[in-house]
Amino acid sequence: MAEKEGGVVKSGHDEGMRLALSLLEEFGLPLGLLPLADVVEVGFVRSSGYMWIAQKRKVEHAFKMVSKLVSYDTEIHGYVEKGRIKKLKGVKAKELLLWPPVNEITVDSPPSGKIHFKSLAGVTKTFPAEAFAAGQ
Repeated sequence: MAEKEGGVVKSGHDEGMRLALSLLEEFGLPLGLLPLADVVEVGFVRSSGYMWIAQKRKVEHAFKMVSKLVSYDTEIHGYVEKGRIKKLKGVKAKELLLWPPVNEITVDSPPSGKIHFKSLAGVTKTFPAEAFAAGQ
């Protein structure tokens, strides 16, 4: 794929998770935002901000502090920039009986302790960022 050209690619779970966590940290996003399992590959193109993650199986994770169930597909990709992931694909959050896709994640700047999740329908949900810290 053209958007992956010139990217840094890490294969395997341990190397892929190291790259994913370093990107979350570098761009000021909560470290528990991507609770992944059996990572196959993580890649990042610095010039465009394009990031992709491939994992062996879909993962569902419950963020207990905010009572939110989130699904991470086998293929996740989007564009990372300071405090934001945009054009996100492969992440869905359960709302009642529906699983709308999460299209954008934004952390307030200057930091207010809030994180915002936007769906393609334009619906935005705001939560305390600490609910998505590592280990949550």
